[in-house]
Amino acid sequence: MNASLPFVSAAATLLIAGCMLLRPTPSVAEGAALPVGRVQEIAALLLDHPVAYGCSASDRTAWQDLAKREAFGDVVDNAEKLLSQPIPELPDDLYLDFSKTGNRTRWQRVNSQRDRFLNPLVLAECLENKGRFLPKLEELVRAFCAERTWVMPAHDSKLTNFEGEVVDIDLKSSARGWELATTLYLLGGKLSPPTQKLIRDEVTRRILDPYRDLVEGKRPRNWWMTTTNNWNAVCLAGVTGSALALLDGKEERAFFVAAAEEFSKNFLKGFPPDGYCSEGVGYWNYGFGNYLNLAEIIYQATEGKRDLMALPEVRAPATFGARIGILNGVCPAFADCSVNARPDAREMWYVSRKYRLGLRDWESQDPGSPGGALFEALRYSFPNSASKTPPADEAAAGPALRDWFEDAGLLICRPAQGSECRLGVALKGGHNAEHHNHNDVGSYVVLMGSTPILLDPGAETYSARTFSAKRYESKLLNSFGHPVPVVAGQLQRPGADAKGKVVRTDFTEAADTLVVDLRAPYAVRELEKLERTFVYSREGAGSLMVRDEVAFSSPQAFGTALLTLGQWKQAAPGSLTIYDFEEAARIEISATGAALEVSAEQIEEDAPVKPTRLGLNLTKPVTEASITVTITPLDLGGKGAGVRNGDFELGSWGWRIPNDGFSALSTEQAASGTTSLKITDADTTRGSTIDSARMPAKPGAKDELRGKYFGVSGDGVGMYVRFLDANGNALNVDERGWLQALGGIGGSEKHWKPFVFPFAPPKETVNLQIWIHSANAALVEGYLDDLEIVESK
Repeated sequence: MNASLPFVSAAATLLIAGCMLLRPTPSVAEGAALPVGRVQEIAALLLDHPVAYGCSASDRTAWQDLAKREAFGDVVDNAEKLLSQPIPELPDDLYLDFSKTGNRTRWQRVNSQRDRFLNPLVLAECLENKGRFLPKLEELVRAFCAERTWVMPAHDSKLTNFEGEVVDIDLKSSARGWELATTLYLLGGKLSPPTQKLIRDEVTRRILDPYRDLVEGKRPRNWWMTTTNNWNAVCLAGVTGSALALLDGKEERAFFVAAAEEFSKNFLKGFPPDGYCSEGVGYWNYGFGNYLNLAEIIYQATEGKRDLMALPEVRAPATFGARIGILNGVCPAFADCSVNARPDAREMWYVSRKYRLGLRDWESQDPGSPGGALFEALRYSFPNSASKTPPADEAAAGPALRDWFEDAGLLICRPAQGSECRLGVALKGGHNAEHHNHNDVGSYVVLMGSTPILLDPGAETYSARTFSAKRYESKLLNSFGHPVPVVAGQLQRPGADAKGKVVRTDFTEAADTLVVDLRAPYAVRELEKLERTFVYSREGAGSLMVRDEVAFSSPQAFGTALLTLGQWKQAAPGSLTIYDFEEAARIEISATGAALEVSAEQIEEDAPVKPTRLGLNLTKPVTEASITVTITPLDLGGKGAGVRNGDFELGSWGWRIPNDGFSALSTEQAASGTTSLKITDADTTRGSTIDSARMPAKPGAKDELRGKYFGVSGDGVGMYVRFLDANGNALNVDERGWLQALGGIGGSEKHWKPFVFPFAPPKETVNLQIWIHSANAALVEGYLDDLEIVESK
């Protein structure tokens, strides 16, 4: 447990409510999965009426108060724009696309476009209360209820739901049920009687009746009821929320709460005692976030008499989000996770307040907003058990030097606060049967500032292959796409017994050591020893040493790898330089047993990122060998005071240059060296946009942006400098969000001309950032070089 997270006991309470008697409540004996008498016990705790997040639109005081909040200022305007837009069609052939091609994206894109109508229309009607949004909303409800199934195509591969042979419950259908039930709870009699009946009938038919049958054993249970991953919490939250908002009878509602109590135990079993979420940060947001939804709605429905968050086994996974960050909010992308995944701000606010953790950075943010699913927006925008809990008396101390998830075998190492160390790491043991598993035992991430200079590249774009027997054909999901060894030509195998065994740990203020036995993940008979030793040092700017020691009974091939989204070059034998936008690292490599060679390959999978894999391979088979990699931060400098790589001789390091055809590095012209930045804007509707890395500002300084421009044709290249505060917000944008250019350049002289633009950042400025942007209407071609920011004399 993170030493910075003080222990706080939470009050014991739970929540649930419902509305609408569908049929007689079954006897307890019929609910085979439910403890005898539990339904009646919960019924005694429930309010006499249904419950959903928020309050009825008839409570004008509450909604008028909400309308005054800045986050809700644009809700009505945004909903008005939807009134003239057609509701996207979801034809049968689009649903059948997945079963024919394995493509999930096309249907999901259109479905999301349809779903996005609901939240604004409901909230706008509740805020305004004039009936203007009801016709469009009722049209949307009819469209939802006309869908052949609410189950996603990817979850209906045999098309049994599509063909009406069965009614299953999945992630989407359970959430749809809760949103429609919430819509009826909020608007009630404002909706036409046919629409009210349609919502009741369809949520009952598609969610409540099937679930009751599943619980009572009248049909085989959906697999998610007993699984230990995010599906369990997501579906239980949606089903239980639907029941609490729709059902009138207390025992009817109590049945669903009792079932949620019982089956949600399976979700909690998916976390080891240390609370590590093996699905990754993104699925912690989704899965545990829906456990929070479930716990809070039960809490509210019982007026705090039942609180799932008070269960002792909940606290560790609840605090996972506060412990998994490496530096500056950046988290490792282990498992099916995005490299950009961060803990959800609203969930972090809720957990910190609920447990009185004192995480002031999270608690200072207002969680109330119209974003997300309808029930989520309402949960955070109206009073809840967390908002009613007083903040901790003292703020948490901040990130600890390390977070050691001992049961999972995962270590997060951080610099001491205020030290010169710039490097943080995530080191992974684990096994190869984790939720959303990648074959990645021994993987690691190296972070400098906010840049994962070496990384685990995370998830691919989901397709039918992703969740099939062919999953590990993907070079991102098998061990080829991770910084782990290749042993005798073999990648890691899947399975719970393909586990890294922690051999030794040694944690001090100066350094952390983790030694992991990696033999089990490799089905190599000749393998006698494979130990990976991580040593993270906080000395100076920081470093990470990764040493693999291997022994075979007969000579075998051996190698390992580095993964990066940045650029690289071999500075000298045994020395690499890797650089990625704002940061750079020196990689020193040594080997025993044989010489070592470096080979690069870009991993081309359908995925958000295309990492480069640097294979570090011994040149001949060995019986004993070692490969040692040492990573340290590197200041590449570059021409110009403060501007990293202002002469572009280090490629794109220090610059974000989109691959959009408007800008590119070029050797056609150069004011110095061999490389410059070429601007080619042949589009009158949009322009080039290039960002520099941030550079420290000097308070009160008067500066100049200098450089050279080689004009070919046209005008309109704007040179800008953003003045960024400590939170990264631009201080020099106007009320429209626009930035004023320091000056423009252009021309067709076809020779290099210097330019100088003075500026004076305000005292609140912490960092500067150059932005190069050709005006949207401009047609211009030219080259930029030798950019620098210097103090005016």
